[in-house]
Amino acid sequence: MDIAQITQTLRDDAVTVVFLNVLLQQIGLPVPAVPTLLLAGSLATTSGSLGKVLAAAIIASVIADWIWYLSGKAFGYRVLAGLCKLSINPSSCVSQTEARFIRWGVSSLVVAKFIPGFSTVAPPIAGALRMNQLGFLLAAGIGAGLWAGLALGAGWFLQDAVQSAVAMLDRHASRALVLILVLLGVWLSWKLWQKYRFRKFCAVPHITPDELMAALDSDTPPLVLDLRGSAMIAETGPIVGAKVAEHDFLHDAVGDWPKDRPIVTLCACPEDAGAVQAARTLLNAGYLSVKPLKGGYEAWLASQLESKPH
Repeated sequence: MDIAQITQTLRDDAVTVVFLNVLLQQIGLPVPAVPTLLLAGSLATTSGSLGKVLAAAIIASVIADWIWYLSGKAFGYRVLAGLCKLSINPSSCVSQTEARFIRWGVSSLVVAKFIPGFSTVAPPIAGALRMNQLGFLLAAGIGAGLWAGLALGAGWFLQDAVQSAVAMLDRHASRALVLILVLLGVWLSWKLWQKYRFRKFCAVPHITPDELMAALDSDTPPLVLDLRGSAMIAETGPIVGAKVAEHDFLHDAVGDWPKDRPIVTLCACPEDAGAVQAARTLLNAGYLSVKPLKGGYEAWLASQLESKPH
């Protein structure tokens, strides 16, 4: 479908197109909705038709958020862990997002649509934390209204500019396609570079679960910092002897712990990303021995099960 066909489809049934586009994007599919909203806003002929499109976008967004909310409420830790593994940037772990969600409260849902990555993670976290469903739907609706309203409003007020841009793209479709492919190549190259940098960032000495158990039984046991989110801890239970910590308040968690004594960090993140990040932060702060637990919480749990008598 070319740009002219897309434009005509929006003219014929903008409400349905916007509803489906927003629903698919908010469910998690890589289908950009903002360009559609801008174009739909520029094509609206009356404030009434603009209001109908806005209502469709809000309803679609709230339905998607509600699905994620119910998933988080039903499956809790498993949904959060799955989202963490699917994260484009592994160092941005769900536990960190959850901590900020708890700190900001319901207002985080209002701004979630404007924060990349957070909009998908926030609803299941709200469900896992058993947030009041009516309050959740209200906050999600306000956030969706602000997000979609800004895009539609921009298209409405910049009708001439948007239409001129669409006409130019239609006249130079082949060049636009080449430009899109070039931009996609640049984006992929940037992501590969980020992945490479992350691999180098993770190149710090780790400690295995067996080594940790032995260290805990020694005369100088390490301080263990549990970086999992509170929803995960509430569902799976605390780690005996570990201290719950947040990435944003690492130094508060460490307290007056001597800088020459060992510290172990653990999380429930892909590639131990959160634990590595915390270890790097503490090493840069002058602590001499900080190691992430290899395999994180799952490896620790497996070692505990293996150590139990059968």
